[in-house]
Amino acid sequence: MAASISRPDPQQIHHLRLNTLIRLRWLAIVGQSAAVLIVAYLLEFPLPVSLCFALIACSAWLNLFLAFRYPATHRLQPLAALGILMFDALQLAGLLFMTGGLTNPFSLLMTVPVVISATSLPARWTALLGLMVVAMATGLMFFHLPLPWFPGTTLSMPFIYVVGVWMAVVSSIAFTAVYAYRVAEEARLLANALAATELVLQREQHLSALDGLAAAAAHELGTPLATISLVAKEMERALGNDPRYREDVTLLRSQSERCREILKRLTSLSSEGEAHIARLPLTSLIEEVIAPHRDFGIRINLAPGQRAGPEPVGRRNPGVIYGLGNLVENAVDFAKETVTLSWQWDEQKVQISVLDDGPGFPAEVLDRIGEPYMSKRPATAGGGGLGLGLFIAKTLLERSGATVSFGNAGEPGKGAVVRIAWPHDAFLSSTGAAELAY
Repeated sequence: MAASISRPDPQQIHHLRLNTLIRLRWLAIVGQSAAVLIVAYLLEFPLPVSLCFALIACSAWLNLFLAFRYPATHRLQPLAALGILMFDALQLAGLLFMTGGLTNPFSLLMTVPVVISATSLPARWTALLGLMVVAMATGLMFFHLPLPWFPGTTLSMPFIYVVGVWMAVVSSIAFTAVYAYRVAEEARLLANALAATELVLQREQHLSALDGLAAAAAHELGTPLATISLVAKEMERALGNDPRYREDVTLLRSQSERCREILKRLTSLSSEGEAHIARLPLTSLIEEVIAPHRDFGIRINLAPGQRAGPEPVGRRNPGVIYGLGNLVENAVDFAKETVTLSWQWDEQKVQISVLDDGPGFPAEVLDRIGEPYMSKRPATAGGGGLGLGLFIAKTLLERSGATVSFGNAGEPGKGAVVRIAWPHDAFLSSTGAAELAY
């Protein structure tokens, strides 16, 4: 029952929306224009205004061209987005060259294209853009026009200060790019895993609905089949013993009766099984969960624990069945010989525990279990990964009101243990969460 859903194609998750870049560039154009006007006409510092506005106009022209050439919903290929971000970095470097280089306090804005790339483009393209920006920052240390200052005076910064600004720019690029990349990557993984969870739940709900569909089909087919049977009887009465049609009419009647018997069995099967399909006692739930995993060479022991009061009977929840099955499958994958399934209940809670005799969870990953695409457990038994499958299982079980905890047994010969606990009332209505929209 493990989720066999592969990671999405990286080329599909790194398509940046063009409209996002256009809006960001308009914001940059407004800011750059305001800065030039304030410095040149409010502070009256000497500044090559025409050249600065020529570079700003290049950005505005590119924005207008892209806005008219492509629809607002257009998504850029990674290389196209990289080219546009490189243009932005070059345009900003040109403005800084004419306004003091790294002595300009706005030089820290050189990190912006790299941060945008880190959140939306593959790591290799972000690294390439980052190296290009670092190279431009290095060039601006030595080659630039004077920083605009009061007329007749020159503000000269010590070279050690310029080196410090260069280090600040480079370290900001490295830190913010790595940070933004990690945050964006985790968000993408989480979104993809939630989408996979929804697909799994939809599949389980579809399988559970087949019985209802069979009953509906039997009900809908009953009326036309009764009409066919009635017409066949009338034909048999009208034709009498006519040798030309007697066998055909008899065959038609017998086959229509056969169809009616089949539909009757479908209807009775649905009505007889409806109660046990809609409501599932705890022990029946456990038996249904472990049944597919009995023939893999691993012994599955059942160990009922303390039981106070009548056995809990919950509504059938495809998500709970899938989640528990996934946990049992993981235990079977990593176990050496035995998996132990125990359960207990009282008036406050219902608890199920899955214990295997495998290597257990490494201490360094216990706090991260349940995150999508996490690393694997030691593969001493050839077990599979613990990423998307456990994430889906944990998500589905928690949606039913359960609390899921992972740990190690702490006993010789025992490995990992997973405990799933529901408040008693939540278990009795545990499929309510299966109806939740994502």
